[in-house]
Amino acid sequence: MKISNVPLAALRFQYQLARFPLQLIEDRVITRIGSEVPARLLYERSLGLLDATVGRALRDAGLAERGAALLERTDALSQAAQLDAQATARREQADQKLKTVRDNAIEERQEAHAETEQQIKDARNAAQDRKREAVDAAQKQSAAAKRQANEAAAHRKEAAESARSQVEKRTRATEKAASQAADSKLDDARAKRSEAASTRAQADRIKDLATAEKEKRQAERATD
Repeated sequence: MKISNVPLAALRFQYQLARFPLQLIEDRVITRIGSEVPARLLYERSLGLLDATVGRALRDAGLAERGAALLERTDALSQAAQLDAQATARREQADQKLKTVRDNAIEERQEAHAETEQQIKDARNAAQDRKREAVDAAQKQSAAAKRQANEAAAHRKEAAESARSQVEKRTRATEKAASQAADSKLDDARAKRSEAASTRAQADRIKDLATAEKEKRQAERATD
């Protein structure tokens, strides 16, 4: 006896009997699992695919529609879960990038401050050394000038004062250059923090879109 000769109603009844254990598992086990857990989505999608296929084969519109609806629901939940996971991953990446930029900015600021302090200290030490050398030279010149005329002694003293003035000018120029270098590094750190904050804001917008899509799907299911 061919299957094609068996009345469709009898086949539908037999399918309902065969499907009963699957429905029992879904009611008592699967429904206790979160709606977006991959295991539940896989089970419900398989069940929906089975219902849709058998419904079309047995010309059972209700069964086919129920299977198609279950497939659509699981696909929507899977997509929402994927969007949520992507948004979460991007937000975590943005947070990590922001933390890295913040840490780097702090470290660079500390390094710039230490470097500036060292440059100023070195410049002052060098200026003091040059000043001492200039004073020593002036004193030697002054000792030698004592044996010469008063006019020659006055001229050498003026030269020593001019040397000290040049040393002070070079010291101020060195300190100014060191301060400008530190300000440039701080500006770069601020730019990096601004970029990281923009990336995080973008990740938050994607998260919000995913949440809105999820709520929309849930609202549609509730209406159905």
